[in-house]
Amino acid sequence: MTFALTAMLALLAGASAAEPAIAQASSLPCPMPDGAAGGRSNIHTRAVETNLKPPVRAPGEGPFSLAARMRLYGVPGISIAVIHRGRIDWARGWGVRDTVSCAPVTPDTAFQAASISKVATAVIALRMVEQHKLALDSDINLSFHSWHLPGDAQLAPRGVTLRQLLSHTAGLGVHGFEGYLPGAPLPTTVQILEGAAPANNMAVRSVLPAGAQFQYSGGGYVVTQLALQDVTGLPFAELAQRELLGPLHMTRSAFAQPPSVDILANIAFGHVSGQPVPGNYHVYPELAPAGLWTSAGDLARLLIDLQASAVGQQGHRLSPAMAQAMLRPVKDHWGLGVELYTTAPERFGHDGVNEGFQSYMIAYAGKGEGIVALTNGGQGRRLIDEVVRAVATEYGWTDIAPPAVPEQQLPLAVLAKAAGRFEGGGLSVRLEARPEGLFADAGAPSPERLMALSPMRFFSKALGVVIAFDTDYASFTIVEGGPPMRLVRTTAAPTGSGKNR
Repeated sequence: MTFALTAMLALLAGASAAEPAIAQASSLPCPMPDGAAGGRSNIHTRAVETNLKPPVRAPGEGPFSLAARMRLYGVPGISIAVIHRGRIDWARGWGVRDTVSCAPVTPDTAFQAASISKVATAVIALRMVEQHKLALDSDINLSFHSWHLPGDAQLAPRGVTLRQLLSHTAGLGVHGFEGYLPGAPLPTTVQILEGAAPANNMAVRSVLPAGAQFQYSGGGYVVTQLALQDVTGLPFAELAQRELLGPLHMTRSAFAQPPSVDILANIAFGHVSGQPVPGNYHVYPELAPAGLWTSAGDLARLLIDLQASAVGQQGHRLSPAMAQAMLRPVKDHWGLGVELYTTAPERFGHDGVNEGFQSYMIAYAGKGEGIVALTNGGQGRRLIDEVVRAVATEYGWTDIAPPAVPEQQLPLAVLAKAAGRFEGGGLSVRLEARPEGLFADAGAPSPERLMALSPMRFFSKALGVVIAFDTDYASFTIVEGGPPMRLVRTTAAPTGSGKNR
């Protein structure tokens, strides 16, 4: 897996999650390292250590400590970097890199960024556009000499473009990748695209009309990877170092699969159920969509560079015009390589899920504020969401994560506005209004009662996501706990809404 939506879909379908339930995920064999081991502390880091809260505040419930929530969610280690006023305000780690050595997470510990890799890839690709080596809106097949994407006269009569590949609108299949055990034979980029042994994925082909809709495709980013290699004559990892990682002084970052000696010197292992995954991590030769090893501080440097370009500053990796194009919606909440939160003030970021790793970053487009968080196991995204809320509360970023509020009791007439079936991004959810609350049915054994934060915002405790309806209840968007997927109403409130069952 390389994307949080994969795990979300499994949960919505009632399948078992990659991690056990919260109550079963709280046993970690390592004690929390000494506070100084994770890096420098200040008033902000101490607030994070003592002020974690979920979106809903129960009556009389106080804030939780970071250590307690790491135990609850079964997260061995977390690395956080905060951007404030256009620079890294602080970066540090908590917990351990692995549950064998119990070595502490430090600001330099490298984690798998998973699908956050796509943001770095998009910047590299857009640099090649600015250098006239690639075109955003031409058939990507014009860039190849080592392979070509098989044509599809019905689904892609004009081929697919780089703009479509970066925004997941090319209509290609292969959502994500499983990775390989260290030491296993690794496929070449062409073998991945062809689904040929030893690749463990299907071939990357058109499955939907090009340009017509959002369809998340890690496979499309492997197409981009090969195009970049063909037009530059460089291996992707070398190109990334030259064009992005080196110039931004991302010294703890590399598209190194398997990891390099430098990365191995201070590396986090992926964990499942409190134990390192077999081989300690999976290897992802699908570099462009999933292969970046990095630290939270290094990803913050990337965000800062994009923020500076987006507000008109010259001399960064992208020109202001290209950075602004990257952060402009192509379809729904997706730009060129980034998730977009389009309500003012605008924000951008990305999620990531690889085996044993979960990550998230978000930043403002118009000012130098933001946060990066990387974890190495357990229900990492649950912990990240509470960390983000604590940081947002500390810095006054209520757009990113509003403070925790008590659950509201809404009248049935208000709940009925939200009832109906909603679909989008591969998700399908039926919402039903009952006197006791709004219930979500997505195919799980039983519908879940959503907790009302306001008449238009609801929290799914089972999934850990907050959804927000638009003003006419014609759609809702996931605004916390997952990628900003928009689901659109396809049916009105079902017959029988509001009746006791």
